Amino acid sequence: MGLPLLLILAWTIASKAGHVVFLFLVAGLLALLLDPLVRALQRVRLPRGISVALVYLSFAAALGLVILALTTAVVTQTKTAANRFNEYFTHGHGAAGQTSADRDVDRLQHWLNAHHLKSIKVQKRGHKLVKQIRQRDVGKYTHKIVTFVEGAAISIGTTLFSVVLLIVVSVYMLLDLERLGRRIDRRFPPRPGEEPLVMSIEHALVSYVRGQALLSLIIGATAGIGLWVLAATGLLPHAEQYALLFGAWVALTEVIPYLGPWLGAIPPLAYAIVVHPISAIWVALLFLGIHQIEGHVVVPNVMGNALRLHPLLVIFGLAVGFELYGLAGALVALPLLAAARAISEFFADRVAFEKWPTGEPALPVEVVEPRTLRKP
Repeated sequence: MGLPLLLILAWTIASKAGHVVFLFLVAGLLALLLDPLVRALQRVRLPRGISVALVYLSFAAALGLVILALTTAVVTQTKTAANRFNEYFTHGHGAAGQTSADRDVDRLQHWLNAHHLKSIKVQKRGHKLVKQIRQRDVGKYTHKIVTFVEGAAISIGTTLFSVVLLIVVSVYMLLDLERLGRRIDRRFPPRPGEEPLVMSIEHALVSYVRGQALLSLIIGATAGIGLWVLAATGLLPHAEQYALLFGAWVALTEVIPYLGPWLGAIPPLAYAIVVHPISAIWVALLFLGIHQIEGHVVVPNVMGNALRLHPLLVIFGLAVGFELYGLAGALVALPLLAAARAISEFFADRVAFEKWPTGEPALPVEVVEPRTLRKP
């Protein structure tokens, strides 16, 4: 009865302190991912404490630079796009004072007339729509968008302080990981030619990182090539010079499950709306197709091969992680599956269940006739 009661107690504590348990799981994954770098520094005669400090300082500096560059670029590009969008509807050109939006409406009507579609009248309604947008003060709404993006950037910077506890916990885990590995090896010694348990988990997580890098490369290259094709065919004017930049952004956001492809589509869509609004339809269709292929074909197969898991198990793990802990749960679901697979393989031949006894019972059983009460 002891083991079931212990499991029930552990489940009760974990359900009540789910955030803390999740925090320690993420800290453990981070420590296991960074441990190969620490061991590499130890090979050059550096103490483990100094190696851990160097790895975390380098990791924090790189992460800070990436976040700073991304937030600066997003805010700057949003301001530029908002200004262009505002000028598109409000800035007049020539003696007639027509805006770029009015000119595009006239060009659309001319194209319809040239292609024997004179019955479709969009010129009058188009100019009326542009006038309504202009009268509603486009600048006010674009200013709100810029303010929102700036606030979001500040919120992201503020949220970074909440990961201090995560870093502290992972540092303590990383400092004691070598000692923990020796204890596990004494209790469960690896067999000849077999990796220790901690090393096996680390290699499984490295395989996950390689699979994620390959996934980002595939999706980023697909998005970049697709945008370049749209530019080459004239469906997205002058986008060929930004195709590489947009592809790199898509590859970076691909690390985020579910939302990655949609976040990656925001800059190309904003560019299309500013340059030529009709082009946004083709960009949206491109990223819709990429999202479907990514979710149903690329992720299950690439990550399944990298983690040596069935594609259905990959999809199930992502769905369960998202259901339990939202986006953060989906983000750590596959690394946890990789670690669980390594642990299960290590203990597969070490844990065996006793078979049910067959034949006669081990202890002899004496059958006693029931006594009957005698009548007085």
